[in-house]
Amino acid sequence: MMGHENQTFSSDFILLGLFSSSQTSQVFFSFIFFIFIMTITENALMILLIHTDSRLHTPMYFLLSHLSFMDILHISNIVPKMIADYLSGSRTISFAGCGFQIFLSLTLLGGECLLLAAMSYDRYVAICHPLRYPVLMKDNTSGLLASGSWLVGVFNSIVHTSFALHFPYCHSRAIDHFFCEVPAMLKLSCVDTSRYERGVYVSGIIFLLIPFSIISISYVQILLTIFQMQAGARQKSLSTCSFHMVVVIMYYGPFIFTYMRPRSYHTPGQDKFLAIFYTILTPSLNPIIYSFRNKDVLMAVKNIVQNNFLNKN
Repeated sequence: MMGHENQTFSSDFILLGLFSSSQTSQVFFSFIFFIFIMTITENALMILLIHTDSRLHTPMYFLLSHLSFMDILHISNIVPKMIADYLSGSRTISFAGCGFQIFLSLTLLGGECLLLAAMSYDRYVAICHPLRYPVLMKDNTSGLLASGSWLVGVFNSIVHTSFALHFPYCHSRAIDHFFCEVPAMLKLSCVDTSRYERGVYVSGIIFLLIPFSIISISYVQILLTIFQMQAGARQKSLSTCSFHMVVVIMYYGPFIFTYMRPRSYHTPGQDKFLAIFYTILTPSLNPIIYSFRNKDVLMAVKNIVQNNFLNKN
């Protein structure tokens, strides 16, 4: 009885999470922990390489450095809390902590959606209009694209976080998710949230459907240009574009499915499974797909290793 009262009247929320006490959950926990360490390491290395190697001082790698920074912040916003809850056995999160998680998550998710569209535009100009690339993608252009992604993401996040925390939660405060995500929290509200959900759909169009359409159109144009290339260059470019589109679909697909469905169609298990893709998996894949398969990046890694070896000797 006392536990029920604490859950009902406390301002804290309870994150039911991904893990249980089963052997399977322990294996899954180890996998998530490994992915977290790998994501932080490879994205931090990517930022280091871009800032230290002059050959990577280009608009494309400038945008990639922002993508890596977003991925570090995003996975750090979610996974450490999951790890701490699993190890301590405590699943509570304060009202302020939940609000901060929502704010940072929506800022980074929205910003990354816009940034990925900017990166696709960069690749479109580089491949389809190479002679105009220095004019269309000047340093200040890439700076504006990156800062615009951050600022619009922050503004959108402020609006949605304010609304999400404004709703009264007068029943259970147990969020059936592994982090504070708006669709999961709306289920706990005891008032009609249909008008707000319509606002979520509008944001979904701006941050999901429009950027995804821009990316799709850019890559269609890129593919049409690639098919006019010689066989060797065509095969390499096709391979790169294919990997890029796989990661884009892994990110946007589950994201669209989660945020653009009516609340009545959501199930906790499905939402948690889909969220793993755009919160944990894609941040670990982005550096590999966009950067570490690139010869310039591999050369920068080689130079750092050789310099460290020479300094030691």
